[in-house]
Amino acid sequence: MAKLNVNILEMEFNNPIFTAAGPGAKDGELCVEAVKGGAGGLVTKTISVDPAPVPRPCMAKTNAGFLNTELWSELPKEQWIEKEYKRAKEAGVPMIVSMGYTAEQISKVAPLVKPYADAVELSTHYVGTDVAPIIEAMKAAKVALDCPVFMKMSPHTDIQTIAKALEDAGADGLVMINSFGPCMAIDIETGYPIMGSKTGYGWLSGAPIRPLAIRNIYDAAQVVSIPIIGVGGVTCGRDAAEMIMAGASAVQVCTEAILKGPGVYGIIAKELNEFLDSHGYKDVNEIKGLAYKKANERQFRTHAISPTVNKENCIKCGQCKASCVYEAITINDELEINNDKCFGCGLCVTKCPKNALKIQYK
Repeated sequence: MAKLNVNILEMEFNNPIFTAAGPGAKDGELCVEAVKGGAGGLVTKTISVDPAPVPRPCMAKTNAGFLNTELWSELPKEQWIEKEYKRAKEAGVPMIVSMGYTAEQISKVAPLVKPYADAVELSTHYVGTDVAPIIEAMKAAKVALDCPVFMKMSPHTDIQTIAKALEDAGADGLVMINSFGPCMAIDIETGYPIMGSKTGYGWLSGAPIRPLAIRNIYDAAQVVSIPIIGVGGVTCGRDAAEMIMAGASAVQVCTEAILKGPGVYGIIAKELNEFLDSHGYKDVNEIKGLAYKKANERQFRTHAISPTVNKENCIKCGQCKASCVYEAITINDELEINNDKCFGCGLCVTKCPKNALKIQYK
């Protein structure tokens, strides 16, 4: 079995699959259950000065992803200090305490969590281009604490500039990304929005935002040397591997744990281990940043290279043929690709359920 242990800022984790600051870590008891279910580290639900007035309904599974109007913890900070953190610490893994949101709020909360936090994660949900509010929030935490401070970042188009500014200002690590939005879904039976917020808007999470998270991690990892913890759409071990290849040192799981329960962390860790074993990796750290390390090997091209077919794997299901708008695929006794017609788009490769098609990405 491959080694899954990771060391992040002198914190030792037996695997890189953590809870995220959401409903899957809503109190101490669920944090303990998450570790029993296989989580290698804990990130607790965000607290602030006051409990969150969470709109209801606040969560929904749609065919386009998971929507939520979840805010920070609905539990008062006093309950976290007196009960929940103590219970979560009993799980026996490093605990990252999440706090929010403004510098003023964090300056009040940070001293309270100091006895329990192995590190803190600061959530600002800031989507502007001026990095000053994020830096001010971080500095408020640094004044009160002597543990590592991670900054959780919303998806930005200019993520490199903001990530580098945070590193230069003293951030110990980054967490990316936060949920994306605002977004909206409507119950077509009634015409009402399915989220209970005043606007009817919610925030998108789950698998649909993973490509956005991957891009942010990939870009930021190339300009900072501080560790990045990835979050956003991890559903399985291969997703975790992809995020680590983009440059993450570990990943957090939120939506999938809400949908499937605390046992999902161990399932993802097991699948990650199986992926590493099947590809000859001895240590999860071997794949960290692999994508940007290979960036110089890639060659931009506009000419088509047809996929190759592994005929032993092909079950002739026809999924590739159905979506080939170039009519380059025929299936008789065997699957055949017409190189003159093939556009080299790659869609058939990603649709194939048996990995019978391969295309050149290099």
